[in-house]
Formats: sequence, structure tokens, C-alpha cells
Amino acid sequence: MLRKNNLLLTASGRPVIIKSLNVPWVVILSMDSFYKPLTPEQSAAAFRNEHDFDHPNSFDYDLLYETLLALKQGKKVDIPIYDFKTHSRTDKTQTVYGANVVIFEGIFGLYDPAVLSLMDMKVFVDADGDVRLARRLQRDVSQRGRDLQGVLQQYERFVKPSYETYIHPTMRNADVIVPRGLENHRAIHLLTQLITQRLEKSHLNFRWELARVPQSLCTLTDKPQLTVLPATNQLRGLHTIIRDRRTSRHDFIFYSERLCTLVVERGLSLLPFEPTTVTTPTGALYPGTVPTKRVCGVSILRAGSTMETGLRKVCKDVAIGKILIQSDPITNEPKLHYCKLPGDMATGYVLLMDALVGTGAAALMAVRVLLDYGMREDHIIFLTLLAAPQGIHALTLAFPRVRIVSSMVDPSLSVDKLYIEPGLGNFGDRYFGTEPDLLD
Repeated sequence: MLRKNNLLLTASGRPVIIKSLNVPWVVILSMDSFYKPLTPEQSAAAFRNEHDFDHPNSFDYDLLYETLLALKQGKKVDIPIYDFKTHSRTDKTQTVYGANVVIFEGIFGLYDPAVLSLMDMKVFVDADGDVRLARRLQRDVSQRGRDLQGVLQQYERFVKPSYETYIHPTMRNADVIVPRGLENHRAIHLLTQLITQRLEKSHLNFRWELARVPQSLCTLTDKPQLTVLPATNQLRGLHTIIRDRRTSRHDFIFYSERLCTLVVERGLSLLPFEPTTVTTPTGALYPGTVPTKRVCGVSILRAGSTMETGLRKVCKDVAIGKILIQSDPITNEPKLHYCKLPGDMATGYVLLMDALVGTGAAALMAVRVLLDYGMREDHIIFLTLLAAPQGIHALTLAFPRVRIVSSMVDPSLSVDKLYIEPGLGNFGDRYFGTEPDLLD
């Protein structure tokens, strides 16, 4: 999320190029989503096949530019959904997050100078006019509920003249031109090789970059945002059990949940409270405190969900959201796959939970997601059972107002797998039983 995204563009032929790239975590953005809403008169003309959808003025370039810019910066965006059967935007949107590669495609993709300025590579895949007509007929009839005569009428009146007047001249703005469309297999192959080379050249392995931060910079004494539980005999005893490779899964679950409860309790103590007075059963007054803001939990799946039990033991009927962040199997980079958050989350405080913080890559992405949904940075309290100095350093550097509570911080990360050392292994595998029990 914090690195620069690669933004590519292809005017046509997008599906074949994308499949050939074989690049993980690609966001595909279609210009069709950015048609302007129609006036009642324009809508009536559209149903008569008399509205020109193939004119540059039919698109909302301001919204398109803002969306592409946000995606390139790794931010969350809400993409409008256009219904071609009703010729109108729906009241729903599609939430999309920044990715390694953003591919934007559309017939006017090379038209607007502001949009062009965002592109790292501009591709024009040309195709024969008969091929373009055949594709449009197939798409509009089968996918958009149009009749054959209406499509042909609109093609002759609007589509073909627009291509000659507006679209074909934009070919000069392209970095790469692929003639003969998708039939030019050799050109498509060379294009994908070129794109792959550029991606490899600009690629930054985010987790490894975080792990390479010098140990001297990862001191914890200058981190007022960090709260580490006191190293009492009880705490060290719990850690001894869950770190022991011989501990059974049943015991690992029980004692790690005990540890979670301690971390949650400490995190709750960071919430704002105000004084209040209550009457005891004896009739006496007791000067106490009550929290001033509601709190909810958000777990980073999958290991973060193991802390939900500890939170529910402490907070009755607490709302809990979930964010699924997994490492990409090829690049080992963190990827956001799922996000479901409490609706009124931004009005209170969030306890963001993950069992372990190694490099901090997943934590950084999760905090960024919460901020995109309107959370205040200083209203996020990150809870974890065990952390490495590199992860704490990265999180506090990027989000200095996020407070962190950990039961313990280990000295370092392993140089080969980026595991916390001495650590406790793969927490999720041990908790959910997805690795062999060493006692069996």
C-alpha cells in the first residue's frame, strides 16, 4: 500500500494481454464505469438508440482522474457501476484497493491529457473494423440486452465516425501500437515481455525492505505509542507454554487465549474515560469512571481472529469486523482479499488485532484500510501477542498516532523466512491445527 503502483493502459485487447502477463494482484478498471449520468431527455434518446455514447463528452474525466490517482497512491476507491440496460448509474459502487498493477482500458483511454499523465505505459491495440463491429454486436446483444438493429444503427451513426474522428488519432499518444489486434500473437507476446520487464525493474519487495531496516533504528525506548506488558512471572509462564514446540494444540489455544485477554484488557485501559458516581447496594456513593466512546474490534485474518475470543470475554456484545490479508504465493507480499467492517466504526475506537507483527507489512495495510473508511489515526489501538522491532518501527514511523499494545517484543526476524526470533512459529498453523502436532 505504501509503495508506488504500476499503472498500465491498453485501449483494446485487454483480456488477452492480462492473461499473458500472469502478474498477481491486478486491478482492472474499465472506462465504461465512468459514463456521465444522463438527463431525462438524453435517457429517452438513448432508448431510441439516438444518444451518442461514443463522444468524449459522454465520460466523467474528473472522476476518472481522481479514481486513477487514488489507485496509483494505493488508496481505496469506490467505482461507480453503470447499467447499460437502463442507461444510468446504479446506486451501488464497487470498492477497489490499490494493487501492484492497475490496468485501465477504454476506447478514450488515450484521449484526456490529465489521465495520460498518470500512465506508466500506454498501449493501443488496433483491430480491423469488421472485427470491432463483430465484438460490439456480440457484447451489446448478449450482455447489454440490445437488439441487433439498434446496435447496427448506433454503430453507423455514432461509433464508426467517433473512431475516425477521436479514437484513431489518439494512436499517436501510445508508447506501443499493436496492429491487427488479437490475431497478432507475436506482437502480444513481445508486449507482455516488455511490460513484465518494466514491472521487474520497478518492483520492490515490500516485506523484505521492511525487514532490512538496521537494528540500530528499531529501538523501542523512543516509542511512546508502544505499550509492552510487564514481564511478570505469570506472563513469562504463559509465553513459555505457547513458545514450546512440544505444547499440544489444545494447550496452545487455551494459554494463547489467556494471553489475549491480558492484552485486550491493557488496550481497553487506553480508551478515554470520564468520572461518574453510582450508588452501591449499601446506599453509599462510589466515584467511578465510564468510557466516553464506544469500541469495536477488527481482526486481521487469519491469525487475528484468534484474539476475538479474548475480546468477547472482556467486552460484552462487541461488534467485530474482519480484514483478510494474505501473503501472495509468488512475491510473498501482503494482499487484501476481504474487508467487512462495523458500520458506525468511525464514531468510536477500534481495537485492531493480529496475533503477530513481524515486518509490519500486514499491519500497515490494515491501518491504511481503516483510515480509508474514515477512522481517525489516534482512535486506532493495535493489539498483538508478539512483535518484532522491525514491525514496531515500521508501524510507528508510518502511523505515529496509532497506539500499540503487545505482550512481548522479541529481538529480531529470521533472515530466511522473516519469522520472529525466538518467536513461536506460525501462530495460525499451530492454533488452527494446519501443521502436524509434534506430540502425535
